[in-house]
Amino acid sequence: MKLLALIPLFLATAVAAQDQAVMEEGDVVFKENCAFCHMENGQGDLPSFPALAGNANLSDPAKIVSNVWEGQGNMPPFTDLTASEIAAVGTYVRNTWSNNFGPIDVPEVEAILSTLAELPPKRTIWDGVYTTAQAKRGAAEYSGPCGLCHGRRLNGAPDDSDMNSTPPLARAKFLRNWNGRSLAALYEYTRATMPKSNPGYMSEQVYIDILAHMLSMSDVPAGDEELLPNSRLLSRIAIIEE
Repeated sequence: MKLLALIPLFLATAVAAQDQAVMEEGDVVFKENCAFCHMENGQGDLPSFPALAGNANLSDPAKIVSNVWEGQGNMPPFTDLTASEIAAVGTYVRNTWSNNFGPIDVPEVEAILSTLAELPPKRTIWDGVYTTAQAKRGAAEYSGPCGLCHGRRLNGAPDDSDMNSTPPLARAKFLRNWNGRSLAALYEYTRATMPKSNPGYMSEQVYIDILAHMLSMSDVPAGDEELLPNSRLLSRIAIIEE
């Protein structure tokens, strides 16, 4: 009888350990993919990136999964994440920062993903994803809204010596800063936050042309097809250091 009485305790301990492992995995996935915009404390960066702390939308698992997979607003699609990783990060954000919405399990994520559109093949920036003509357009478009702060050489050295330095937009340090992320993440972040004086004022085509210029200045080879301002397609192109 004593052994039988201990079984519920053993089961509860095993479940708690499993839950803790999921939360720890979710924490890693969040910090690698989400904290850049939503901040590690879940407070976001308004108005561009909403807070996840105290966000009632997290009560809907289908909304979380579809937003992660297909993007929403300034949020790019994260189509490289597995169902297990989505379940983990979904569980993490639903139960952190005073949120208490319960877990999302892998079968639930897989069922939701099965209802969403199929994905295009994966590529990297080294597969010739923009054209020379597009990069030339981007170079002309870059000079006004971007060059003043990020410098003519895209090295983060402002043209005005009295201004503070800014992140580089080309070459080794730029690629290292964005390594492992998708072009969709870079595109949506740029549209949402740049230029700081008036973010989002340029057309989608101008933003994507400027990204082509940034790739060109990073010695990433051009190809035969232009980059399109389509986050779903851009989510399948990884920024990888050579």
